[in-house]
Amino acid sequence: MQGFTGLMWLLSMALIIFSGFALFDAAVRREDAYRAADKKTKLFWLIILGLAFVVNLLFPILSFLPIIGLIATIVYMVDVRPAIRALPGGGRSRRGSSSDGPYGPWNGGR
Repeated sequence: MQGFTGLMWLLSMALIIFSGFALFDAAVRREDAYRAADKKTKLFWLIILGLAFVVNLLFPILSFLPIIGLIATIVYMVDVRPAIRALPGGGRSRRGSSSDGPYGPWNGGR
């Protein structure tokens, strides 16, 4: 029985790390990248993945809610993340120069 408990603990830790990584990844992506990839908003994914992370922390892995959180995390990692990463710049937040416009650097009409 102790081996089963150890296995469930490892699975639970893996699920927490997986959902935490997805939450962090969603947080560092730009808001406009979600719209450009035609996915739900950044706030939507932060709420869903945040709930999945908290549920994985609070409930045992064999209950119903962590399975729903796992499905939401998998959807983000398999569908949303690759679509955002395929955009130019990978959808990462970046700090450009003060002369950068919405379509790239402003060169003063040259």
